[in-house]
Amino acid sequence: MPDYFIFADIIGIVAFAISGFLIAIKNNLDILGIVIASALTALGGGIIRDAILSSPPYAFTSIHPALTLILTILVAYFFKFYQESSIERKWMFVISDTIGLVAFSITGALLAINAEYNFFGIVILSFITAVGGGVTRDIMINEVPTVLVSDFYGSIAVIVALVLGTLNFFDAINEFTIIITASFSIVLRLIAYKKGWQLPKLS
Repeated sequence: MPDYFIFADIIGIVAFAISGFLIAIKNNLDILGIVIASALTALGGGIIRDAILSSPPYAFTSIHPALTLILTILVAYFFKFYQESSIERKWMFVISDTIGLVAFSITGALLAINAEYNFFGIVILSFITAVGGGVTRDIMINEVPTVLVSDFYGSIAVIVALVLGTLNFFDAINEFTIIITASFSIVLRLIAYKKGWQLPKLS
């Protein structure tokens, strides 16, 4: 795998493990529940992605995902993220969740491109990779999945996929364009959260 894929995957695992950790704390889960929520959030989307690609799950064939997950949980515990004030914890969650969302959108899109999927396939695989873990986590703790109600959440995965699909069409995917795409998507998501942007709803 290209270095930038592994880097994006590790960033996504770290960010989503933190967001899963914070959601677990918010819902007063025990230690096992915290580990499960963090693992589902960080690894769930990638496992679903690899199943669609008919590939052995990367989480089960490489040491990086599990090791990254465990180290992130230990760091979160050591630095007592669970004792942050509610405002700081809220923004910590939003930022980590946004970084994870963008990182996994990128890995899903890159693998779809590598598998020679069409634009629709790139969008779907990017979307599933980005939100699959969070949806699984939310179902486990009996919450409505964030992607169905949150401001501009799933749209970011779609935007990332469309941008990377377009770049691939022009043979312009490289480390620089991936970093630009990631930076733009993270900023867009944070602005959307701050301003409360929402997709239209049927009334």
